[in-house]
Amino acid sequence: MAAQRPGTARKKDQSVNLETLGMEIGNKPPQAPDVEEAVLGAMLLEPSCVDIAMEELTPSCFYDPKHRMIFEAMSRLVTDHTSVDIITVSTELKSQGNLEAVGGTVVLANLSEKVGSAAHIEYYVKILKQKTIQRDLISASYDILKDSFDDSIKVDDLIDKAQSKVYDAIQSNVRREVQDIGSLINVAMSDIQEMQGSTGLNGVPSGFYSIDRITMGWQKSDLIILAARPSVGKTAFSLNLARNAAVDHHMAVAFFSLEMSAIQLVKRLITSESGLPADKIKGGVKLEDYEWEQLEYKLKALSKAPLYIDDTPGLPLMEFRTKAKNLVKNKGVRLIVVDYLQLMQGPAELKGMREQEVAAISRTLKATAKELDVPIIALSQLSRQAVQRQGGGGKPQLSDLRESGSIEQDADMVLFIHRPDFVGLSENPEDKEKTQIIIAKHRNGETCDIDMLFKSEQIRFVEIDDTLDMRAGSMTIDSAMNTMVNNEFQ
Repeated sequence: MAAQRPGTARKKDQSVNLETLGMEIGNKPPQAPDVEEAVLGAMLLEPSCVDIAMEELTPSCFYDPKHRMIFEAMSRLVTDHTSVDIITVSTELKSQGNLEAVGGTVVLANLSEKVGSAAHIEYYVKILKQKTIQRDLISASYDILKDSFDDSIKVDDLIDKAQSKVYDAIQSNVRREVQDIGSLINVAMSDIQEMQGSTGLNGVPSGFYSIDRITMGWQKSDLIILAARPSVGKTAFSLNLARNAAVDHHMAVAFFSLEMSAIQLVKRLITSESGLPADKIKGGVKLEDYEWEQLEYKLKALSKAPLYIDDTPGLPLMEFRTKAKNLVKNKGVRLIVVDYLQLMQGPAELKGMREQEVAAISRTLKATAKELDVPIIALSQLSRQAVQRQGGGGKPQLSDLRESGSIEQDADMVLFIHRPDFVGLSENPEDKEKTQIIIAKHRNGETCDIDMLFKSEQIRFVEIDDTLDMRAGSMTIDSAMNTMVNNEFQ
């Protein structure tokens, strides 16, 4: 491997020549060549130092290209389970054609003489990591500066790139310590004790008891996929979930609609909230005066709910990430809904490779949920085989998720909406409302089928127990009225 100019070899392709940039601003790039020599010398002398350095450092931590070559040779030896010493390292460098480039065996011999004390290896490693972070931040800052002068880059994309570059520069050099089971048990017990003391859920409520009993609410950092065939009720159900969290529990919700306009969504919400038939909201049937009063009264709570709707068509991934970050930071959003996944725009370089594009979208949604520490519910289409399959009661399966198997892999939970009448399994008019919410995958809990009813005229899902309670309440009122009438005639 030929010697490379300083600042050009890094863990990722270096877009900035730090040497040139340093000369422009009158400063040398952050570096510690003496410390680099001390670390390499300690590794040549002490096997324990090899383990410490390999755990903490990467080739990019060495600014001098010669030192970087030597460390890479040592890394290959460790990978091949070969001991590290002057002879093995020089042999490895020679096999790669790099021995003369680093200065020959004399340089390796000199390195072993420049070690102050192998006991200081951890301190030396810390210095190298600090210098690496400084260089990475300089590179990130220069890239941000260069992009800021480019008018072709959207501001939202610029903000997201800037945040990501600075975050990556820091996180790539931060090591997560191994934790012992005792300390983890203490943290877990504290969480259990806190949950025992609370009577509510520990996640964002769905508003449906049967679902919350299984999930304990939508959990932080989870990616929840809600899938069904077209016109089965994905948007309606997701709106119900968003409404329940925002109106009943006053939790901020962001709804990204790539299919329907914001006004269409709001009209659906008005229909389900008011209890009035959809035909009257659409204007097909005129509203009576008392219905206008009912409408205004019912919408008071909805109008004050912390529900935010974005209806940007073909929303690019970078723009979604930026908007989601801002909503979580500035509006305190606790739940994000995306309707729907296949309509998002993936990375430009993956255009024409649909499966890879959908996989990238799925990974980004999961990464965003984890980074922002909020649950994301993403709607997804099912393939046609979900309704063409023979047997199984026509129920959808995980393999029916459309266009990419990575959706199933990335999701923490997968829910299907199954309506027997929709797939032609029932012609009984009484079964028209019957619906099943199928929890087909649940990484942290059980899977099951939950029976519900879909009130299409109100664009609302209800639990069967709620329907029975309403009927019982109606019967009680009718009974009371009959009693009053009978008393008058007696």
